[in-house]
Amino acid sequence: MKTISLTATFDGQHITLDEPVVLKPNTRLLVTVLPDEPPDEEHRDWTTLALQSLGRAYGPAEPEYTLGMLKEQNPKYESR
Repeated sequence: MKTISLTATFDGQHITLDEPVVLKPNTRLLVTVLPDEPPDEEHRDWTTLALQSLGRAYGPAEPEYTLGMLKEQNPKYESR
């Protein structure tokens, strides 16, 4: 089986998957506990800054780079 992500809820005693899924007995699972509180203001600020920076780096004004613009090719890079 390929790796999939499933959402679940803990009711205080049991973990219940939010959607039905067929699993074989003894299937290994990885459980990640998510914080129940919203991110703090500093986390939101860093996220906003990162998104703005990505928008500037890959925005519509970003030029298209061609192979002819390379000054020196990397001999270890496989051309595709």
